[in-house]
Amino acid sequence: MGANFVGLLHAGPTIAAEGTAAQRARWLPPILRGDEVWCQGFSEPDAGSDLASLRTRAVRDGDDYVVTGSKIWTSHAEVADWCELLVRTDPSTPGHKGLTWLVLPMDAPGVTVRPLRTIAGSEEFAEVFLDEVRVPVANRVGAENDGWRVTMVTLSFERGTAFAGEVVACRRTLGQLARAAKENGRWDDAALRRRLGRLNAEFAALWRLVQWNVSEAEAGLRAGGDGVPGVGGSVFKLRYSQARHELFDAAAEVLGSLSLDGDQEWTAGRLSSLSYTIAAGTSQIQQNIIAERILGLPRGR
Repeated sequence: MGANFVGLLHAGPTIAAEGTAAQRARWLPPILRGDEVWCQGFSEPDAGSDLASLRTRAVRDGDDYVVTGSKIWTSHAEVADWCELLVRTDPSTPGHKGLTWLVLPMDAPGVTVRPLRTIAGSEEFAEVFLDEVRVPVANRVGAENDGWRVTMVTLSFERGTAFAGEVVACRRTLGQLARAAKENGRWDDAALRRRLGRLNAEFAALWRLVQWNVSEAEAGLRAGGDGVPGVGGSVFKLRYSQARHELFDAAAEVLGSLSLDGDQEWTAGRLSSLSYTIAAGTSQIQQNIIAERILGLPRGR
């Protein structure tokens, strides 16, 4: 999957659910073959968790939109061919209204990519600057000013099914930790064994939740729906973010100073685990969604 997780897990499923027949024929086969890489242009310097406050503007000019603005935390923009881009097409309408979901060709004139170096030393994120970039109207997914609804489809896939591989990787990491603990004598600590056992149960439950989300989406598709995962994705995302953080805290306990060696995958894993409470929607946002849409609690003021 690598650099094209946005294409395979976010943009591709969104186009499958919301795109026209021509859009599906154009973009889905190259995604599945790995011929074209995608990135996500949602967040902005002043519009992260409050995505509806984004300012990147798209003005209709004949058969094109002329796009001006900037995006940030754009994963793998440095190698991407396409970008799922959320823009404001009606500035007179506040908040989530007046937004549109576009497919931006990353080689279009006016697109500038500036890599961002992470605390781990990697550069998989970037800022993207858009200076009167022309995007064909044919690249619009969904109706004009209906981008918020289409984006909710994207985020439903991102939170509900896209982390399946991550759970598998975490379960593998947990097994490695258990073996390391047996080799270095830490396994004799009953409290540590309980901690690793609880994490094993956590990730087993998260894997079942992923399966449930996939099954729910498949059942909806068979019933004539769009196959989009439900709000269970927010339940998964909230707990997964914390469980991953706890996993790499446990790695530090098992490995000691080895977990702080910058050349080790454990260090990179622990540093990246901190970001999961922010990426794909902050934990606070997920709590609000669960409270309002699952528990039926009143909207916060």
